Amino acid sequence: MKIDIHTHIMPDKMPNWVNKFGYGEFIHLEHHNCKACMMKGDKLFRAVENNCFDASERENEMQQTGVDMQVLSTIPVLFNYWAKPTDGLETSRFFNDHICDTVVKNPTKFIGIGTIPLQDVDFAIAEMERCVSELKMPGLEIGSNINGKNLGDSSLFPFYKRAEELGCALFVHPWEMMGEQQMQQYWLPWLVGMPAETSRAICSMIFGGVFEKFPKLRVAFAHGGGSFPLTIGRIEHGFNVRPDLVAVDNAINPRNYIGKFWIDSLVHDTHAMKYIIDVMGEDSICLGSDYPFPLGEHHPGLLIEQLEISKVLKEKLLYKNAMNWLGQTTV
Repeated sequence: MKIDIHTHIMPDKMPNWVNKFGYGEFIHLEHHNCKACMMKGDKLFRAVENNCFDASERENEMQQTGVDMQVLSTIPVLFNYWAKPTDGLETSRFFNDHICDTVVKNPTKFIGIGTIPLQDVDFAIAEMERCVSELKMPGLEIGSNINGKNLGDSSLFPFYKRAEELGCALFVHPWEMMGEQQMQQYWLPWLVGMPAETSRAICSMIFGGVFEKFPKLRVAFAHGGGSFPLTIGRIEHGFNVRPDLVAVDNAINPRNYIGKFWIDSLVHDTHAMKYIIDVMGEDSICLGSDYPFPLGEHHPGLLIEQLEISKVLKEKLLYKNAMNWLGQTTV
């Protein structure tokens, strides 16, 4: 059994929200010469393959790689946190309805998680409630920051409180990477910025007291937790030597929170995989591939399957931990 918690999907047709709303760089999809082009305003943002929106093609590739279920989430560039809240709500509802429809058509292959307009906490809570109660989604995907605001910001606490009450799992994905404009060459925002951005999100939630105040909140972070597992020693040391700067909102050692959240397995390296199992714990890592994008693991779960570990541990990494994060006892 393999459950991939980190896969992205988009509709094959989207409204041209730039024309409708009259501002911004909302993404829409155009199909030209057998290519699907994500357009940001009137400029090409990225060309994508059919597997980014064609569920049947996804299923074929899942069969080829032995993936039993994918957790579907939107592409982070579609969060639209920068938009006016009412417009962000409209786009969120559109993407959520599409993901729900994809799941309904094949519930044995797909699990959907939603997106919400976190630039407005009240709107975000309302759409989360709709995702959970009406669309039957077990969770949401959120960005690593909200227009530069860290995830440990107290203004987000009502959202976390309601997510905890609803039993709504959260998947944190890096986006709008800090320092992005200073490192445009060599794909550095994706190679360097994303790991740092994920660690920023984890540290912000720890130091902001999110896990302390909402202990039943189930949160998973993309890309193997970014640079957090490798720098936990530095993070803990900073906490110990400069509590006046680090422990101002939460006086509990950051290392104590290891095991209280999940990370995915997308680390691309056998040594790194062994390391995160050792540091983060065998119950805290879920298979995640970033399908269908180039930086993902092209054969989801292969890194785990090639490890010389027990069958029990492999089952945890390949699907059981994912079920625990999602709060599901059966699939």
